[in-house]
Amino acid sequence: MTAPPIADPIEIELPDLAATRALGTALGAALRPGDVVALSGDLGAGKSELARAAIRARLAVPDLEVPSPTFTLVQTYEAPALEIWHVDLYRLERPGDALELGLEEAFADAAMLIEWPGRLGDALPAARLDLCLSVIGAPDTGGDGARRAMLADPAGAWATRIEGLRP
Repeated sequence: MTAPPIADPIEIELPDLAATRALGTALGAALRPGDVVALSGDLGAGKSELARAAIRARLAVPDLEVPSPTFTLVQTYEAPALEIWHVDLYRLERPGDALELGLEEAFADAAMLIEWPGRLGDALPAARLDLCLSVIGAPDTGGDGARRAMLADPAGAWATRIEGLRP
């Protein structure tokens, strides 16, 4: 049974890149088959860095090379009892293009970390965690600056796990 959705987004202040990575590590530990995490935010907000931390933590390989899927669109990783898809839809223009990648089939069994999820349109599953990152303060900190994470659970799929993502 799915818990009721969280009506108000949860806001988490991330003072530096280490805090962003810590949120990613907690996210990686919480992932289950069928999870969809919609990662949004401006370019440079830290979406790929957070996804890298989640993947490295879940695979228990801290120095694993986790390239951004900006040009390949999808990178997959095999964790014990879980396949993780890291998807970047920035370059896509139509939702149908994304579905040609096999995302619909993966939604059922894999954990999905999707950057630029708005490109999916109505194909984005309602049962998901929305995680929006924004840079706060000076943007010229070389990527190590403060960020804000806003987490929302529109369908209640993460209601029992979302509090565990707080630092």
